[in-house]
Amino acid sequence: MASNKRIGGATFQPTVKRKRESDEFEKQYVPNFENDLSENIKIDKSKWARPAVDKQLGISKNIACQVLEVETYYEAANGSGYDRTNAKIYGVTRAGNSICVIVTDYFPHFYFQAPSGFGVEHIGQAQNAICNAIASQIKRGPGNAQLSGTVVDNLVHIEIVHGENLYYFRGADTKVPFIKVTGTTNALHKARTELKSGINLMGKGPVNIGNLYESNIDAEVKFMAKTGIVGCGWIEIPAGKCDMIKEKDKASRCQIEVSVSVRDLIVHESDGEWADIAPIRTLSFDIECIGRRGVFPEATMDPIIQIANMIKIEGETEPFVRNCFVLGTCAPVVGSSIIECVNEKLLLEKWAEFIREVDPDIITGYNILNFDLPYILDRAKVLKLPMVSHLGRQKDKGSVIRDAAISSKQMGSRVNKNIDIHGRIIFDVLQVVLRDYKLRSYTLNSVSYQFLSEQKEDVEHNIIPDLQRGNEQTRRRLAMYCLKDALLPLRLLDKLMSIINYIEMARVTGVPMNYLLTRGQQIKILSMMLRRCKANNFFLPVIESSGGDGESYEGATVIDPIRGFYNEPIATLDFASLYPSIMIAHNLCYTTLLKSPNGVENEDYIRTPSGQYFATQNRRKGLLPIILEDLLAARKRAKNDLKNEKDEFRKMVFNGRQLALKISANSVYGFTGATVGKLPCLEISQSVTSFGRKMIDMTKSEVERIYKKGAMNGKCPADAKVIYGDTDSVMVKFGVETVAQAMEIGLHAATEVSKIFTPPIKLEFEKVYFPYLLINKKRYAGLYFTKPDIHDKMDCKGLETVRRDNCPLVAKVLGICLEKLLIDRDEQSALDFAKKTIGDLLCNKIDISLLIISKELTKSGDKYQAKQAHVELAARMKKRDPGSAPRLGDRVPYVFVAAAKNVPAYERAEDPAFVLSNNIPIDTKHYLTNQLAKPLARIFEPILGDRAEKILVEGEHTRVRTVVQSKVGGLAAFTKKSATCLGCKSVLPKSDAENAICQHCQPKLPEIFSQRLNNLHELETKFARLWTECQNCAKTMQEKVNCSARDCPIYYMRDKIRNDIEESSQVIERFGDPTFFN
Repeated sequence: MASNKRIGGATFQPTVKRKRESDEFEKQYVPNFENDLSENIKIDKSKWARPAVDKQLGISKNIACQVLEVETYYEAANGSGYDRTNAKIYGVTRAGNSICVIVTDYFPHFYFQAPSGFGVEHIGQAQNAICNAIASQIKRGPGNAQLSGTVVDNLVHIEIVHGENLYYFRGADTKVPFIKVTGTTNALHKARTELKSGINLMGKGPVNIGNLYESNIDAEVKFMAKTGIVGCGWIEIPAGKCDMIKEKDKASRCQIEVSVSVRDLIVHESDGEWADIAPIRTLSFDIECIGRRGVFPEATMDPIIQIANMIKIEGETEPFVRNCFVLGTCAPVVGSSIIECVNEKLLLEKWAEFIREVDPDIITGYNILNFDLPYILDRAKVLKLPMVSHLGRQKDKGSVIRDAAISSKQMGSRVNKNIDIHGRIIFDVLQVVLRDYKLRSYTLNSVSYQFLSEQKEDVEHNIIPDLQRGNEQTRRRLAMYCLKDALLPLRLLDKLMSIINYIEMARVTGVPMNYLLTRGQQIKILSMMLRRCKANNFFLPVIESSGGDGESYEGATVIDPIRGFYNEPIATLDFASLYPSIMIAHNLCYTTLLKSPNGVENEDYIRTPSGQYFATQNRRKGLLPIILEDLLAARKRAKNDLKNEKDEFRKMVFNGRQLALKISANSVYGFTGATVGKLPCLEISQSVTSFGRKMIDMTKSEVERIYKKGAMNGKCPADAKVIYGDTDSVMVKFGVETVAQAMEIGLHAATEVSKIFTPPIKLEFEKVYFPYLLINKKRYAGLYFTKPDIHDKMDCKGLETVRRDNCPLVAKVLGICLEKLLIDRDEQSALDFAKKTIGDLLCNKIDISLLIISKELTKSGDKYQAKQAHVELAARMKKRDPGSAPRLGDRVPYVFVAAAKNVPAYERAEDPAFVLSNNIPIDTKHYLTNQLAKPLARIFEPILGDRAEKILVEGEHTRVRTVVQSKVGGLAAFTKKSATCLGCKSVLPKSDAENAICQHCQPKLPEIFSQRLNNLHELETKFARLWTECQNCAKTMQEKVNCSARDCPIYYMRDKIRNDIEESSQVIERFGDPTFFN
C-alpha cells in the first residue's frame, strides 16, 4: 500500500547476521499456515481468461488490431539464409484477443551524402569497402566475435537516393545524391563506426563522408515512420497473406501469434471506425509486506504477505476481477475473492500465474515502478523462483530491473527503476501525476483527495506485523487496505482520463505509448518530423550535442503592468495558438532558413526582428508550417466531432485527441529551441519570440490608436489603455461600466487589430475580468466572465493561492480575502478577516495541518550548497526512527517551531507529528513574517497603499499572544509550572496548589466548573466526529482507527484534539469531587 512505498528506495544485500534476524522475525510474524490451508488451492479462473479466438482469423478473415507496443529485435540466421531485423507488434483485437504480430522483411537504414563524383558505377566498390571494413572490425573485436552469415548478406543493400539536408534552403530544386545503407541492426552499427573513420568508397583513397543522417533515431521510431504505423493506431493483416503460428511454436504468450511481411501490412488512419479503442485490459495491483521492528521493509529480508488486484476493461466503469492473494487465512471481503496461500513462495507463484492467465495489456498501480514491481522481482530472486519474473508476453524473457538516474533543475535528482515486461505497458500513476500535475504532495492519499475527494485509512508499516500475526479478521483489514490501494489508481486513471489522453497523444505523434511514459518531449516532435521528411525527401542530420546548457535567447515580452485594483471591466485579447501561428505565417522552418539573403525582401525572403533570414512561401513552404497546419486543422475537426458526439466514451476520446493535438502543436517551438536536442535550431526559436514581442507592442499601439474616446459611434466613453500584456495576451481598460459593454468593444477590437497581422495570426476575445486586481508581472486575480450575466470563476495567476512553496494557511487566507474583495466587493471585511487570522495565528488557534510545508528530498545533505530545512529534518528523523524516516524521493512535511534567538531556520524545522506529541510551540512569528505578511500585503497594497503591511502586522490584533509549554527541549526538564487559578489566572500559593481556584473565585466555582466541563464535552464531540469520519473513510465502523495518512488534515486534528482532551481532563480532575452541585 502507499504508506509502504519509498520513491527511489534502495535495497541492501543480506549478511549472515541479518539472515538470522530475518529467520527469527519470520517465526514470530509469519507463522506457518500449513495446518490451516491446503496447498492445492482451487481458484475460479472463469472470469480471468480472454474471449476465445475466432478460428477463421488469418485464414478467411482479416485480423485487425490496435497497436500497443512495438519493439525491434535482431534474429541470427539459423544455418541458411541471412541475419535479419524483425519487428514485434503487441496489440488487442476488436474481440479482445491479445495478439503478437511478427513483421518480417524490414531492414533499418541510414544515409550519408554521396562524395563528389560518386555514381551508380561506384556502388559495388562502396559496398565491398564497407563490408571489408566491417569484417576487419569483427577480427579486431574481443574474441573475434562473428556476425552470422556472410558479411555481404548482413549488409543487405546500398543504393543512391536523392534528397536534401533538412537544414537550410539552397534553392527550389536542389536535391543531391545520398547513399542509403540498409542492413541489420548489428551490421549498421559497425558500418557507422567505420564510415566515420573514413573508407575508400570510390577506389581513390579514404573519403571523409561528413555527417550521417538518421543513424541516431530509435529503430522502433524509424520502423513506424517507414510503415506509417502510429502508436495505439489500428493495423490489419490480410487473410491468406500471413502465417498463423501454432501454439507449440509460439514465442509469445498471446492468444494469436502471426507472421507477416512488412509489404502486406495494412495501416489505417485514426478516423471513423479506426478511431475506436479496443477492449484494453488494465490491471492495477498493490502489495503489502512486513518489515522488522523499526526498519522499513527490504526485499532481501522481509516477506510479501498480500497482493491485491483489480482488472478493468477500457470503457467500462467497474473492475470485472477483484481479488487478493493472502499469506494465511483471511475472513471474506464482500465483492472480492480471497486467495489464501500457505507460504510466500506459493503466493508469488500463484500471483505470477494469475498475471499470465488474465494477460493484461496495461499494468498500473501507485509507485509500482520504484516499489511494488522491484520488490516482487527481488523477493523472487531471494526465494529462487525464476518463473515469477516471467510476467511479460515473451516466453523466453523474464523482467529485469535497471536503475535510471534522472537529474533536472526542475525536479532535482532521483533514481527511477526501468522494468521491461515485454508486451505489456507499465503505466505507473505516480509517474504520470508527477509529470502532468503540480501538487503539494504526491502520496496516494493526497492525490486521491485532490482529484477524487476521497481518502483511505493509511497504515504505518510498523503495525502491519501485528495485523498479520493476529487472526483472519485482522488480515481481512489488511486485505481491505490493499484492495483499496489497488482500486484508487484505476479510479484516478478514469477521473484524469490518462489512458485515453495518452492513447490519443500516441496516435497524434506516432510513437508507442510506452515512449510517452519513459521518454521526454522531443521524441514526439522528432517522430512527426521524420514522417514528414520521408514524404518530402529530406534527411535528418545527426547533430552532435555538446552536453552543456547551450546558447540562450530573449524570451517573450511582458508589458509593464499599471498596478492597481480595477473596479471596472478589463477586457482581455488573446492570440490564438500564438507560436504555431507565427511559424506558419512567416514560414519559419529548418527547410526555409537562409544563411544569407538572396532575392527580393518580402517576396523571396523575410528578415525576422531578431535578424535571421527565411525563404518565403513563394520559394518553398516549410515542413514545420505544414505539420502545424495539419495539427491545428485536425484539432478543429476533433473539437467539432466532440461537439456533435452523443456517446460519452467517444466524447472522452475526442477530447483527449484535441488536447493531444494542442499540446503537440505548442511543443514544436520548444523542440527547435532545445540546444541539446536532436534537431536544435535557435534561429527559429529566436525568430518566433522576436515576432511575439513585436506583435504585443503592435497590439498595444493599435488598440490605443483606434479606441479613443467617442470611437465606435460614441460607444467608447474614454481613451483605451492597455494596462498589462504578457506573452500572448493584453489586458485593456476601455473605461466602460458593464461587462456587456467591455465584451462588445473587445470583440470589435479583436477583429480590427487582427487585420494588421499575417494570417493565420489572429487575436481573439474570450473574457473580461471584473473586478481586476493587478499586483505585478504574472501576478493578478479577477472574476472571469465569458458571458455578461454571471462570472465563470475567480481566476488567480502567480499568487500564493496556486503556488506550492507556502503553507496551506497562506492559500486559504488569500483565497478568502480575494473572495471578499472580488465577489463580495467588501474591502473592510477582507481586511478584518486577514487581521483575525493573524491574531489566531499568534494565539496558537490555527490547526497545525495549515502550517505544514513540504519539500521533496531530491538529494542528500552534502549535495546542497547551503543547509536545507527538510534535508536536516530528514537526517534528525533518521536518528530517531530509521524505519519511518523520509528517504530520497519522498516529500518531507515540516513546521517551524519556536527556538532561541538567532537559531537558523533549518534547525527550527520539525516533524508535525513529533510537534503534536511533545507539545512543542510553533514559531508563530516566523509564519507571520515569512509566510503571511508579504502575500497579504501584495493584495492589499493596491487598496491600502504602501502602509498595507504595517496595518496588517501591527495593531491591537497582534498584541495578545499564547505560548505553549513544550515537553521537550533544553529547559523542559528543569522548569516547573506554577499552579494558577482556573478563574482569574492568578498564581496559587503553595498551600492551595492542589485546588482549582483561589479563595476570591470560590463564589463562582459552579460556573467555572460548568464552563470547563462544557469545554471537555465539546472536545469529545469534535473527536467523535473526526473518529467517525475516519471510520467511514476506512469503510469499517467497528474497528479501531490506525490511520497514518499524514497528508490528511484530519490526522493532525485528531491528534491535536486527543491531546486537548487529555489536558482538559486533567483540569477537571483539579476540581476533585464536584459536591458543590448538590
